[in-house]
Amino acid sequence: MTGEATVVKNAGSHFLLSELPEWRPFPAVLRGRTRLEAGTATNPVAVGDRVRFEIRDDGKTAVITDILERRNYLIRRSTNLSRQSHVIAANLDRALLVVTLFFPEIKLPFLDRLLVTCGVYGVEPVIILNKLDMYRAEAPENVEHFLSVYRGAGYRVLETSAVTGEGIDELRGLCRGGVNLLSGESGVGKSSIIKALDPGLNPRTGAISEAHLQGRHTTSLYEMYRLSSGGYIIDTPGLRGFGLVDLEKEEIYKYFPEMLRASAGCRFTPCTHTHEPGCAVKAAIESGEVSPERYYSYLGMLEEDQKFR
Repeated sequence: MTGEATVVKNAGSHFLLSELPEWRPFPAVLRGRTRLEAGTATNPVAVGDRVRFEIRDDGKTAVITDILERRNYLIRRSTNLSRQSHVIAANLDRALLVVTLFFPEIKLPFLDRLLVTCGVYGVEPVIILNKLDMYRAEAPENVEHFLSVYRGAGYRVLETSAVTGEGIDELRGLCRGGVNLLSGESGVGKSSIIKALDPGLNPRTGAISEAHLQGRHTTSLYEMYRLSSGGYIIDTPGLRGFGLVDLEKEEIYKYFPEMLRASAGCRFTPCTHTHEPGCAVKAAIESGEVSPERYYSYLGMLEEDQKFR
C-alpha cells in the first residue's frame, strides 16, 4: 500500500503521519536514502511536510519514501557558526510568534530574526504578545511602546493572556482552517496557549527559572495538534537562538517593512543604511518613523552575516 500524508510529529528518527484533513496518525520511519539526501539540514523531514509513504510487509509501520515540494517553510541556522541548519516546520498558513515583555524578558533581536525569516520564506507572521494580565497593571507603558514599534512597522500583533483568556477567542478564530506554527523563546507560554485554545489538549508546561528569568524547555518534540475548533497548531521546542539562512546582507533591510518604505528616499542605490550620506533610513530613525531597537537588530544581522562568510 502507498499513499501521501502529512508529518504531524517528529521524534528524531520516528514520525507520525496523518492523511489530513482526516486525523488518524500512524507511525513511520525514514528510508535511508532520503536521510542521506538531506544536505546541510539536520532534519530531512519536518512537521508539516507532505510525504509519500509505503506500508511495510508487516502492515504496521509506514516508510517515508519521498518528500513532496514544500509550499514554504521556516529554517534557522545553528548559533555556533555551524554551516548546518534546521527546518522548523513546513507548509504553513502562518507563524504565531509568541513573546513576553518580561518573565522571560523579551529579546527584540531574536524576534526580529524570526520576522525576517518569515519574510524570506513566505510565511505570514503574527506576533502574539502573551501574559497581558501581568503587563497591563505593572508596565502599561512598555506594552504601548512594543505595540507602537511593531504595529507601526506593519505587523499584526495580538494581545493575549492564557490565564484570563484575553485574546484567545480571536486567536482561535485565526487558527481555524489552517496550519499554524507556534514558536518563540522558552517560557513565553506556548503550551499554556495551546491548552487555552483547546482544553482537551495537554501539552507540558514549565516554570520560569527565577535565577535567569529564562524558561525551562518543556517541549522536546515537534508536534502538530488538531484543534477541536478547527485548524491545526504545531508546537515547537523553546528556541534560545536563531541564525539566519540564505540571506545576503544587501537584502536584509528589505525584510524590515518600515526600513524598506523609507529606503525609497535614499540618495544612493544600493545603500547599506549604515554610513552613506543622504540615507533616508537614518533620517527616519531621527524622525521616529523607524525605531532604534529595530535598527540595532538590523545592524546585528549585518554583523552576523559577516561571521558566516
